[in-house]
Amino acid sequence: MESPYIQANTNGRLHDAREPSLPANDRGFLYGDSVYEVWRTCDGAIFAFDEHWLRLERSARALAIPLPLGRAELAEQLRRTAAALVEHTGHVGPVHIRAQFSRGGGALGLDPALAESPLYVVLAQRLRTIPVEKLRAGYVLTVARELRRNPRDSLDPAWKTGNYLNNLLCLREARQRGADEVLILNHAGRVTESAVANVFFVRKHSIVTPPLSDGLLGGITRALLFERIAARIGVVALEESVGAEDFRFFDGCFLASTTNDLVPVAAIDAHRFALDDLSLVWKLKAAFQNFASEYATAHPELRAGGR
Repeated sequence: MESPYIQANTNGRLHDAREPSLPANDRGFLYGDSVYEVWRTCDGAIFAFDEHWLRLERSARALAIPLPLGRAELAEQLRRTAAALVEHTGHVGPVHIRAQFSRGGGALGLDPALAESPLYVVLAQRLRTIPVEKLRAGYVLTVARELRRNPRDSLDPAWKTGNYLNNLLCLREARQRGADEVLILNHAGRVTESAVANVFFVRKHSIVTPPLSDGLLGGITRALLFERIAARIGVVALEESVGAEDFRFFDGCFLASTTNDLVPVAAIDAHRFALDDLSLVWKLKAAFQNFASEYATAHPELRAGGR
């Protein structure tokens, strides 16, 4: 199957992503010495731009990588790249946008002082949406058995870096077992997150998600659910540590991420959730999508094309 067209923007130059644009000595390529963020468009506008920008700043500060673009400059480059994708392909749906910032090239060696100057790449492609029938059926998850989440005092999962081997290998294990996604435990045996999303559990009229202190990325969708959206429909949002033995105490489960917003979960290994009990998840999903549409209307300056 032919891969979808990906629009690239390397240091401000627009081009087909298949065209080489990074030097072979780039530290992001050699060592994962980079940070990144992912946005999507909703109703044609780049959604939650500032929330992602602030997290990008935190990640870059943690790794001491100087960002070559400021907030307004980055917003403009994201818009340019998404608009170029729309113009090239005629795509009219949501767009997936990724911006990665590397410490740059330089002489070979781990010492960060060898880097010459930071660089960036923005990639935009058609957002791959989950088929409605799959959403209705719910995802099947499995708990990773071979690996645990890297601990916060080694490589903090709160930093969104270019090194995603921990997530990648855990997801590979899950796919080999026929699951859609993976749940990764920390070294204390508590649930952290999936490979690419935060996890929430449903308990009556509340939603429960692991605390950041258990070692997970502070997702933007996770934060929006907590701070703005759950209360709109009278749902209480809580942080609690969850072990694999606790799944039986919950009525439902869902994943939350930038690219897919909320995805219902039907099963975690042998434990199954009754999809009839997931009406709360669908209400939250609708509330989230309404919020995203309101955001697009309120931020015409972030319009990037498509819808």
